Amino acid sequence: MGAVSAFLVIFTLGSGYSKRELGLEAPSWSGALRIFIIGLSAAAAIAVTAKLLGQSVPANSNWPSPRDARQYAIWAMVQQFILQSFFYVRLETVLGSKPAVPATTLLFASAHLPNPILTVSTLLGGLFFCEMFRRYRSIYPLGIVHAALGLSLAATLPDSLIHHLRVGIGYFRFHIH
Repeated sequence: MGAVSAFLVIFTLGSGYSKRELGLEAPSWSGALRIFIIGLSAAAAIAVTAKLLGQSVPANSNWPSPRDARQYAIWAMVQQFILQSFFYVRLETVLGSKPAVPATTLLFASAHLPNPILTVSTLLGGLFFCEMFRRYRSIYPLGIVHAALGLSLAATLPDSLIHHLRVGIGYFRFHIH
């Protein structure tokens, strides 16, 4: 995935879109605050709901480790770059601003198949991410919230359900030790 991500970054940065259009400028304080309040509240709600349902938190004693969490946070930022700066911007050009939100969201959710929990989660999260990008045009707070939401799922759901957040063939190849 690293080579594909690197290609998309290079291709996107050379595309002729401005830093503002790509969401690479600092966010407004009010926009970032709204994104953080909504997104981090959802991440907290995941943990609280799991606890209320009797799930031990963390659900997996050794994952995510601090190293895994750091790597996932970086990957979450890369995913937001790909989702917003590459796909959303191009679909916005073709479809318009509002129709690009569900179109980009469907791409994001489909990239998480066949993992059913991640597919549904990214469908809901993708709507939020894309709409917030449409309104506030910065990937940075979205990447932070994406990491918080993903890590909340990783910490609260057992690997038997989420397969270490794997997608594609990795979802089927995952085995609990």
